[in-house]
Amino acid sequence: MQQVFTLQELWQALAALPAPLGLVPTMGYLHLGHLSLVQRARQECASVAVSIFVNPTQFGANEDLSKYPRNLQRDLQMLKETGAHLVWTPSPEELYPAGYQTWVTVEEISRPLEGAMRPGHFRGVATVVAKLFNATRPARAYFGQKDAQQVAVLRQMTRDLSYPTEIIICPTLREADGLAMSSRNVYLTPAQRAAAPVLYRALQAAALAHQNGERRAEALREQVRAALRAEPQVRLQYVSCADYDTLQELETVQGKALLSLAAYAGETRLIDNFVLGD
Repeated sequence: MQQVFTLQELWQALAALPAPLGLVPTMGYLHLGHLSLVQRARQECASVAVSIFVNPTQFGANEDLSKYPRNLQRDLQMLKETGAHLVWTPSPEELYPAGYQTWVTVEEISRPLEGAMRPGHFRGVATVVAKLFNATRPARAYFGQKDAQQVAVLRQMTRDLSYPTEIIICPTLREADGLAMSSRNVYLTPAQRAAAPVLYRALQAAALAHQNGERRAEALREQVRAALRAEPQVRLQYVSCADYDTLQELETVQGKALLSLAAYAGETRLIDNFVLGD
């Protein structure tokens, strides 16, 4: 496995790798969810590149970039053991040089849900992923279903900007108690960690109601709210039952829908989702 830092080093290394290339963009502090993306890329691509970059432009004014967990040496060891061929760890100056002023904005699909709670977040996500795609020209790029709106935004961006890259969505990996794996879980206190699986149970309850024939979107949202009200350690920020492709809120679920939520356990913000009618 080779680690590179600059664009010039990256391009030189990529020239020596066989096609097709699979790209796994990450912000580091890797867990088994990230490694599952690398494993999937290994199955489908001749070469696998992983980027590790804590992207400053997707953090809001009230989100502390400096506190985002980092452990690069551990990440590199995990990627080596999982079989990545190339790891790119650029500096912020490499991706956003002095005088930088070009941004990618995906309009409608970025506005609700996470976009409403975290203004500017998806501008930062779309911009950095566009730059990663431009730099690596992957045949496929791998993302987790846990970040469902991010995936939707990037699918739209890839179509609109005519990138020759297939977006591959991989299942959310969960802990034994159902909590979605996330780098941010490290922030949870023991009591908060014990409470956090209520997100999964709340989504399960609504998904079961849908399976049993409930099609009223507000009734499904209320299933989630009711489950979370029973857990005082967790406070709901939003729950959504939206069209899978447009992320517009539904009155009636017909076909594929995204049931998603964001909640706080203490100061730690957690997100999760289920796809209904898949």
